Amino acid sequence: MENRIYLDYAATTPVRREVIEAMLPYFADAGHNPSSLHAEGRRARAGLDQARDRVAAILGVPRKTITFTGSGSESDNQAIIGVVRALVPKGRHIISSAIEHHAVLHSLDALRDEGFEVTLVGVDGRGLIDVAEFAAAIRPDTIFATIMLANNEIGTIQPIRDLAGVARARGVLFHTDAVQAAPWVDVRPEVLGVDLLSMSAHKFYGPKGVGVLYAREGVPVQPLVYGGGQEFGRRSGTENVAGIVGFATAFELATRERAESVQRVAALRDRLEARVKALEDVRINGEGAPRLPNNCNVSFAGIDSESMLVGLDLEGVAVSAGSACTSGALEPSHVIDALGIDPRWHQGVIRFSLGAGTMDAEIERAGSLVAHLASEMRERNLHS
Repeated sequence: MENRIYLDYAATTPVRREVIEAMLPYFADAGHNPSSLHAEGRRARAGLDQARDRVAAILGVPRKTITFTGSGSESDNQAIIGVVRALVPKGRHIISSAIEHHAVLHSLDALRDEGFEVTLVGVDGRGLIDVAEFAAAIRPDTIFATIMLANNEIGTIQPIRDLAGVARARGVLFHTDAVQAAPWVDVRPEVLGVDLLSMSAHKFYGPKGVGVLYAREGVPVQPLVYGGGQEFGRRSGTENVAGIVGFATAFELATRERAESVQRVAALRDRLEARVKALEDVRINGEGAPRLPNNCNVSFAGIDSESMLVGLDLEGVAVSAGSACTSGALEPSHVIDALGIDPRWHQGVIRFSLGAGTMDAEIERAGSLVAHLASEMRERNLHS
């Protein structure tokens, strides 16, 4: 559709042309099973191995610590369920936060059903975890902690290095969901101090359906998928070589361009927020905390999310009502609820997320449309 404005890059990003071109051979002449021993299989294996080496080089880790999965959600599931089950003899207590992605929270629900105990630490009004509160939650039987690097709804960046340091000092393995952060933040495990890390290609202009789980050498990871023993026995199934090559290519490009992208997109985001903050009865969620440069999460008092989302969509602007990962359902956000803010800020939540294709003129038009729609909806509500 022409002349539409896409401001939902946190939900997914379009695949870059360079990524598509890198993938094409692995749909055709090189599109064979990398486990086969014949020449065709060896060609596919070479592409897979090279992609693994490229991802490992960016992260600064050994190649065997990289597992390719089918999504960021699968990477989270395997990191949490696969490791915790392997650690049962050492304890049954896990720590996470109240604002995690559902891929994490639902994994923890499944583990509760298996008899594990879970403590969810809270956040302040900006969406930040207190390191001292996290430390106080650690018990003698705590075996695992999982805290996201950057929140998918409000963009808040957690003090992961400090949190991971506390965990390591107490002998607790630490995982971070870096799915939303990877295009914008240095996610090298050595920098973050983490034992496990999850990513997904479609958040940085790669294909959907391919993720990565990094697990430090020596960390026990039980498989969730059984079969032919691919991915060093951690994730069976014939590898999606085309998608994996696309992941590596997209990750290289995103890493190379990160500094420039952060500066450009943050400036556009700040302009959008300035327009929004000029309106009455709005709140920028996460403001005052370190945030992803592309995230602008706004609460409009007296307006429901669905009306604003539909209104913007009809005007040609694609946004999200908080997270876009709940099968299209417009439900009250557990993230906004966890901030402990006045209930009037809970319903009219819209997430604007910018990206490589966002232009100055689009921000101007989106800002004007938001102002017009907010005024129109409040006037309508006043007389209804």
